[in-house]
Amino acid sequence: MRFVVRLITTLLGLAAAAAGVVLVVEAVGALVRPGTGGLIVPWQRIHAALSVVSWDDAPVRAIAAGVLVAGLLLLLIAMTSGRREIRLHDPAPEVTVTTDPRSLARLVGHQVRDQDGVATASVTASAKRVQVRASSQFRDAGDLQGRLTEAAKHAVQELPLRDTPKVLVSVSTPKERR
Repeated sequence: MRFVVRLITTLLGLAAAAAGVVLVVEAVGALVRPGTGGLIVPWQRIHAALSVVSWDDAPVRAIAAGVLVAGLLLLLIAMTSGRREIRLHDPAPEVTVTTDPRSLARLVGHQVRDQDGVATASVTASAKRVQVRASSQFRDAGDLQGRLTEAAKHAVQELPLRDTPKVLVSVSTPKERR
């Protein structure tokens, strides 16, 4: 989602910069040669074309509906692209403490990777779920999944989280990876 927001803001920034350049060129052109038409934008032809258009015309209403939908879509994207924060218990009434999912995933990942028999592990976290995908060094995982589940749950429970996320652990062996 961040990519979409960055793309939209980049495009809107470029459009605003282009409009600013056109405005400066038109203003300088109007100062240098007053009374003539625009240098880049044909203002007189645009004025003549728009003067015959009524607010009740179908193209005007279609454009207004399109702008409304685009605005609502941009608003929806902006509202859903906010930082995902995980709330922790507040140490004082006027203090709010949060962490981000990446930090929680790193913490759990360090605990999981420290366990014997773990070749690799990847952890993704959110406020509701911590998901661990680990691979065993050995063909027989044995009790590795249980140990990793306990290590991950212990790491999560040590934090002063308001809501404890669900911990899901999956372990694959070298035989399964081929």
